[in-house]
Amino acid sequence: MARRNAFTQYTFWTLLVAAACLLSACATGPRVTSDVDPTANFGGYRTFAFYSPLAIEGQGYATLTSGRVKAAARAQMESRGYVYREASPDLWVNLNAYMQEKTDVVTIPEVDYDYYYSYRARRYVSVPYWRDRTDVYRYTEGTLNVDLVDAKENRLVWEGVAVGRVGRSKPEERGARIDAAVAEIFARYPYRAGSATTVAAP
Repeated sequence: MARRNAFTQYTFWTLLVAAACLLSACATGPRVTSDVDPTANFGGYRTFAFYSPLAIEGQGYATLTSGRVKAAARAQMESRGYVYREASPDLWVNLNAYMQEKTDVVTIPEVDYDYYYSYRARRYVSVPYWRDRTDVYRYTEGTLNVDLVDAKENRLVWEGVAVGRVGRSKPEERGARIDAAVAEIFARYPYRAGSATTVAAP
Protein backbone atom coordinates (compact mmCIF):
# COMPACT_ATOMS: atom_id res chain seq x y z
CA MET A 1 0.00 0.00 0.00
CA ALA A 2 2.87 2.34 0.83
CA ARG A 3 4.48 1.62 -2.55
CA ARG A 4 1.18 2.40 -4.32
CA ASN A 5 0.82 5.72 -2.46
CA ALA A 6 4.40 6.61 -3.31
CA PHE A 7 3.78 5.84 -6.99
CA THR A 8 0.58 7.93 -6.97
CA GLN A 9 2.42 10.89 -5.45
CA TYR A 10 5.27 10.49 -7.93
CA THR A 11 2.81 10.47 -10.84
CA PHE A 12 1.00 13.54 -9.47
CA TRP A 13 4.19 15.58 -9.20
CA THR A 14 5.46 14.41 -12.58
CA LEU A 15 2.26 15.77 -14.15
CA LEU A 16 2.55 18.94 -12.09
CA VAL A 17 6.08 19.56 -13.35
CA ALA A 18 4.88 19.10 -16.92
CA ALA A 19 1.96 21.49 -16.42
CA ALA A 20 4.19 24.13 -14.88
CA CYS A 21 6.56 23.82 -17.85
CA LEU A 22 3.82 24.17 -20.47
CA LEU A 23 5.90 26.65 -22.48
CA SER A 24 8.25 23.89 -23.58
CA ALA A 25 6.21 22.71 -26.57
CA CYS A 26 4.85 26.03 -27.83
CA ALA A 27 7.08 28.06 -30.11
CA THR A 28 4.78 31.05 -29.77
CA GLY A 29 4.17 30.57 -26.05
CA PRO A 30 0.95 29.61 -24.29
CA ARG A 31 -2.46 31.21 -24.66
CA VAL A 32 -2.71 33.70 -21.81
CA THR A 33 -5.95 35.24 -20.59
CA SER A 34 -6.87 37.31 -17.57
CA ASP A 35 -9.94 38.61 -15.79
CA VAL A 36 -10.34 41.44 -13.30
CA ASP A 37 -12.99 42.56 -10.84
CA PRO A 38 -13.77 46.13 -11.95
CA THR A 39 -15.11 47.01 -8.50
CA ALA A 40 -11.91 46.07 -6.64
CA ASN A 41 -9.88 48.87 -5.06
CA PHE A 42 -6.43 48.10 -6.45
CA GLY A 43 -5.15 51.37 -5.02
CA GLY A 44 -5.53 49.91 -1.54
CA TYR A 45 -3.37 46.84 -2.13
CA ARG A 46 0.25 47.15 -1.00
CA THR A 47 1.18 43.83 0.61
CA PHE A 48 0.76 40.16 -0.27
CA ALA A 49 1.36 36.63 0.95
CA PHE A 50 0.67 33.16 -0.38
CA TYR A 51 -2.67 31.51 0.26
CA SER A 52 -2.52 28.45 2.50
CA PRO A 53 -2.82 25.75 1.46
CA LEU A 54 -1.74 26.55 -2.09
CA ALA A 55 -3.73 24.72 -4.76
CA ILE A 56 -0.45 23.74 -6.44
CA GLU A 57 0.56 21.91 -3.25
CA GLY A 58 -2.37 19.52 -3.35
CA GLN A 59 -0.48 16.78 -1.51
CA GLY A 60 -0.02 19.03 1.51
CA TYR A 61 3.67 19.83 1.15
CA ALA A 62 5.96 21.97 -1.01
CA THR A 63 8.05 20.59 -3.86
CA LEU A 64 10.91 21.95 -5.95
CA THR A 65 8.43 22.82 -8.67
CA SER A 66 5.89 24.55 -6.44
CA GLY A 67 8.75 26.41 -4.77
CA ARG A 68 9.99 27.67 -8.12
CA VAL A 69 6.50 28.80 -9.16
CA LYS A 70 6.10 30.62 -5.82
CA ALA A 71 9.49 32.30 -6.21
CA ALA A 72 8.59 33.43 -9.73
CA ALA A 73 5.22 34.81 -8.60
CA ARG A 74 6.83 36.60 -5.64
CA ALA A 75 9.43 38.19 -7.92
CA GLN A 76 6.68 39.45 -10.24
CA MET A 77 4.69 40.92 -7.35
CA GLU A 78 7.72 42.61 -5.80
CA SER A 79 8.76 44.05 -9.16
CA ARG A 80 5.43 45.89 -9.08
CA GLY A 81 6.12 47.36 -5.66
CA TYR A 82 4.17 44.91 -3.49
CA VAL A 83 5.72 43.97 -0.15
CA TYR A 84 5.65 40.39 1.07
CA ARG A 85 4.02 40.24 4.51
CA GLU A 86 2.60 37.06 5.98
CA ALA A 87 0.72 38.85 8.77
CA SER A 88 -2.53 40.42 7.51
CA PRO A 89 -1.61 40.95 3.84
CA ASP A 90 -3.83 42.92 1.49
CA LEU A 91 -3.72 40.19 -1.15
CA TRP A 92 -3.52 36.42 -1.09
CA VAL A 93 -1.70 34.85 -4.05
CA ASN A 94 -2.93 31.38 -4.98
CA LEU A 95 -1.30 29.18 -7.62
CA ASN A 96 -2.50 26.08 -9.43
CA ALA A 97 -1.36 23.82 -12.26
CA TYR A 98 -3.14 20.87 -13.80
CA MET A 99 -3.24 18.64 -16.86
CA GLN A 100 -5.95 17.52 -19.27
CA GLU A 101 -5.87 15.02 -22.11
CA LYS A 102 -7.08 16.45 -25.44
CA THR A 103 -7.83 15.13 -28.91
CA ASP A 104 -7.50 16.91 -32.25
CA VAL A 105 -9.24 15.54 -35.34
CA VAL A 106 -7.86 16.87 -38.62
CA THR A 107 -9.36 16.13 -42.03
CA ILE A 108 -7.14 16.74 -45.06
CA PRO A 109 -8.13 16.26 -48.73
CA GLU A 110 -5.70 14.11 -50.68
CA VAL A 111 -5.48 12.64 -54.16
CA ASP A 112 -5.06 8.98 -55.01
CA TYR A 113 -5.05 7.00 -58.23
CA ASP A 114 -6.84 3.97 -59.62
CA TYR A 115 -5.53 2.06 -62.60
CA TYR A 116 -7.43 0.24 -65.31
CA TYR A 117 -6.40 -1.41 -68.56
CA SER A 118 -7.42 0.50 -71.69
CA TYR A 119 -7.87 -1.81 -74.63
CA ARG A 120 -7.89 1.16 -76.96
CA ALA A 121 -4.59 2.49 -75.59
CA ARG A 122 -3.35 -1.04 -74.99
CA ARG A 123 -1.88 -0.05 -71.66
CA TYR A 124 -2.84 0.71 -68.05
CA VAL A 125 -4.18 4.20 -67.46
CA SER A 126 -4.23 6.06 -64.13
CA VAL A 127 -7.35 7.91 -63.05
CA PRO A 128 -7.07 10.39 -60.14
CA TYR A 129 -9.73 10.65 -57.49
CA TRP A 130 -10.06 12.74 -54.33
CA ARG A 131 -10.76 11.57 -50.84
CA ASP A 132 -10.53 12.92 -47.29
CA ARG A 133 -7.93 11.61 -44.87
CA THR A 134 -8.76 11.95 -41.16
CA ASP A 135 -5.98 11.97 -38.58
CA VAL A 136 -6.51 11.87 -34.83
CA TYR A 137 -3.90 13.42 -32.56
CA ARG A 138 -3.87 13.02 -28.79
CA TYR A 139 -1.92 15.44 -26.65
CA THR A 140 -1.69 16.78 -23.12
CA GLU A 141 -2.71 20.34 -22.32
CA GLY A 142 -1.30 22.10 -19.27
CA THR A 143 -2.89 25.01 -17.41
CA LEU A 144 -1.19 27.36 -14.96
CA ASN A 145 -3.36 29.70 -12.84
CA VAL A 146 -2.45 32.73 -10.76
CA ASP A 147 -5.22 34.12 -8.52
CA LEU A 148 -5.08 37.35 -6.52
CA VAL A 149 -7.59 37.40 -3.68
CA ASP A 150 -8.65 40.35 -1.55
CA ALA A 151 -7.65 39.04 1.89
CA LYS A 152 -10.15 41.11 3.89
CA GLU A 153 -13.15 40.26 1.73
CA ASN A 154 -11.92 36.79 0.72
CA ARG A 155 -12.83 37.65 -2.88
CA LEU A 156 -11.04 36.98 -6.16
CA VAL A 157 -10.02 40.30 -7.76
CA TRP A 158 -7.71 39.19 -10.57
CA GLU A 159 -6.92 35.93 -12.35
CA GLY A 160 -4.31 35.09 -14.97
CA VAL A 161 -4.33 31.79 -16.87
CA ALA A 162 -1.78 30.27 -19.27
CA VAL A 163 -2.79 27.25 -21.38
CA GLY A 164 -0.57 25.33 -23.77
CA ARG A 165 0.44 21.92 -25.03
CA VAL A 166 2.85 20.16 -22.72
CA GLY A 167 6.11 18.86 -24.10
CA ARG A 168 9.20 17.27 -22.69
CA SER A 169 11.82 19.43 -21.03
CA LYS A 170 15.20 18.79 -19.46
CA PRO A 171 15.45 19.30 -15.70
CA GLU A 172 17.89 22.17 -16.15
CA GLU A 173 15.40 23.97 -18.41
CA ARG A 174 12.40 23.71 -16.11
CA GLY A 175 13.25 26.64 -13.86
CA ALA A 176 13.67 29.08 -16.74
CA ARG A 177 10.45 27.91 -18.37
CA ILE A 178 8.49 28.22 -15.16
CA ASP A 179 9.81 31.77 -14.76
CA ALA A 180 8.83 32.58 -18.35
CA ALA A 181 5.32 31.15 -17.97
CA VAL A 182 4.67 33.11 -14.77
CA ALA A 183 6.09 36.28 -16.36
CA GLU A 184 3.74 35.90 -19.35
CA ILE A 185 0.78 35.61 -16.99
CA PHE A 186 1.79 38.68 -14.98
CA ALA A 187 2.30 40.64 -18.20
CA ARG A 188 -1.51 40.83 -18.18
CA TYR A 189 -1.59 42.35 -14.68
CA PRO A 190 -1.75 46.14 -15.20
CA TYR A 191 -1.45 47.49 -11.63
CA ARG A 192 1.31 48.54 -9.26
CA ALA A 193 1.21 48.57 -5.47
CA GLY A 194 -0.93 51.36 -4.02
CA SER A 195 -2.18 52.54 -7.40
CA ALA A 196 -5.49 51.99 -9.15
CA THR A 197 -4.12 53.44 -12.39
CA THR A 198 -3.31 50.79 -14.97
CA VAL A 199 0.22 50.79 -16.33
CA ALA A 200 2.27 48.62 -18.64
CA ALA A 201 3.78 45.60 -16.93
CA PRO A 202 7.51 45.99 -16.09
